[in-house]
Amino acid sequence: MSETEPKKRGFFSRLFGRDEDAAKPAQTPEAVVEQAPEPVEELKPEGEEGVAPPAAKPEASVVETPASEPLALPASVESAPLPVEPEPESEVAVAPQAESAVTPEPAPAPVLQPKRSWWRRLTEGLSRTSSALTTGITDLFTKRKLDAGTLEDLEDILIQADLGLATSARIARAVGEGRYDKQIDPSEVKAILAREVETILTPVAHPLAIDATKKPFVVLMVGVNGSGKTTTIGKLAAKFRAEGKSVMLAAGDTFRAAAIEQLRVWGERTGAEVVFGQQGADAAGLAFEALQKARTNSTDVLLVDTAGRLQNKQGLMDELAKVVRVIRKQDDSAPHAALLVLDATVGQNAISQVEAFRETAGVTGLVMTKLDGTARGGILVALAAQFGLPVHFIGVGEGVEDLEPFSARDFARAVAGLGEAA
Repeated sequence: MSETEPKKRGFFSRLFGRDEDAAKPAQTPEAVVEQAPEPVEELKPEGEEGVAPPAAKPEASVVETPASEPLALPASVESAPLPVEPEPESEVAVAPQAESAVTPEPAPAPVLQPKRSWWRRLTEGLSRTSSALTTGITDLFTKRKLDAGTLEDLEDILIQADLGLATSARIARAVGEGRYDKQIDPSEVKAILAREVETILTPVAHPLAIDATKKPFVVLMVGVNGSGKTTTIGKLAAKFRAEGKSVMLAAGDTFRAAAIEQLRVWGERTGAEVVFGQQGADAAGLAFEALQKARTNSTDVLLVDTAGRLQNKQGLMDELAKVVRVIRKQDDSAPHAALLVLDATVGQNAISQVEAFRETAGVTGLVMTKLDGTARGGILVALAAQFGLPVHFIGVGEGVEDLEPFSARDFARAVAGLGEAA
């Protein structure tokens, strides 16, 4: 034993401040080895033999670790494949899948959205027009007695909505009857507005009637560029097909390749046959060919597209007149309907369009589109009051269901911001 060894103090002596070498004779290394097993089993409580266990404990821990190894070594490379950590992860992964399997059940919501009632689509589409009118009326008649100045201000509000001078004056007179120097509730003014608008529109609210004895029933579609004419043709084709009618489309807007392609797409969607030619082809000749083919096939409805043209371009209007003449060479009663598609956002300009196209193409009815894009939807009322032409359809959106037959009462109440009629 080295000289420094006797100076080492055991755990017991360090704990109690006593040198164990003073109490015991020095032991040889061999004796320490022989006695080592005893302190592990019997003398574990004894403090003096506490020196030996530290050397034996590592061996004992190595022997016992297999039983607790899965818990003691979760981060080791060997334990990585064990399912101790992956199990919660797999549960978390399954939960979203289960939820995602459930969430598709509400997925029908987008499918149900198109099933909104026509009234709801109409009121939403006319919200800009009705908001401008009802806000102005409310601000004007709240806490203010009716007098000449009030009625003049009311006329201004109605004119700004493009209801027209005559219609605006008529409504103002109706509001003023028997109410001078009296307080009038804004809701009463809205009710009078709805009543007067309905009175003006009722005579022109006529659905497009397809005469089944005409094979085909020829509908000529006219209008200026950007009015939504070609899209309206596609929507009408979808509606007629849904009614069980056979439909043929004639891509007579030969000036725009996009119009030809657009009509072909609508034909594929609706199952309607499309007659088309090359861009720049003679529109009148194509209309003649389409009518010939539709007659041979006994097609129910033939919708003829035409190039958009400004009403003040006489050359283009002459070409439209030629299309009409060529169609009548085969059927002198055709076209059986000539629909002018009007963009509501053009406002008062729609009046000059009606005048020009009625003279050239013999317009028989109107289709008003894009009412959802303007606060001046009252132009429809002005057109009805001035021309008396039937209004067959109105459009308040991009979808097929957003183009519907015109109803005077629904339109009047929607514009006035009132609820649906009972």
